[in-house]
Amino acid sequence: MGFLKRFFRNVFREGVPSEGVPDLTSSSFEHLSEEALESHLKVAKYGNFELTEAVRPSFDLKVVPCQGFRHDVYRDEENQTNVPVLMGAVSKECLFETFMDLLDPLGSEVDVVLETSHDSSGRQHQDLYREHIDMPVLKSMLWDHEDMLLNDGCTGIAVLNPARPIEIQFDEHKLLIVYGDDLGDFEAIFRSREVHHEESMKFITEAEHVHSSREEYCGEFETLKTRLGMDSHI
Repeated sequence: MGFLKRFFRNVFREGVPSEGVPDLTSSSFEHLSEEALESHLKVAKYGNFELTEAVRPSFDLKVVPCQGFRHDVYRDEENQTNVPVLMGAVSKECLFETFMDLLDPLGSEVDVVLETSHDSSGRQHQDLYREHIDMPVLKSMLWDHEDMLLNDGCTGIAVLNPARPIEIQFDEHKLLIVYGDDLGDFEAIFRSREVHHEESMKFITEAEHVHSSREEYCGEFETLKTRLGMDSHI
């Protein structure tokens, strides 16, 4: 099987708007040769910023990956409220450590959500929920699965403390997203890792991009799910 066929079999595309995966005719990958596509997918570093294996930008680089964080707002339609958000992109070499740092302000006991699109061709996600896990236990498990969590474009995780409430997402694009009313501690954590405030920055999700996964990551996801005691979807 040629590389191009493996690419469209094993990697799914996403674009803007988010309602669905675009037709091939609207894709910047449409007229690429196998060689050009393979060359593009091998590029992980843009300046000083390095991507994990989970995601790659569009061929036309409408958004060039870079490090930084910005503020945003999430509209909670159910409660008719606006929730402040921090969105951050961190280079691979310190991404997982930054995620772990962001978990510290949540407290000693948290809830966890695992998100997967392994069985859905990237068009739908399934969420699995685990309540009341000690933070040291959770961190130990996450460190054990660092490679999969960093490099699997079909796996995301969220950790939250409903009592505050604060939620930290490490999503499928390997972006770090913090939801909550008091975000000062998390801004300080970003800055301590030299992730600077760039209010005008764009993220890889705001243009066409591709996700990648491996068969072994699907199996490892199931292992992590079992270790976390997750048996049902939400």
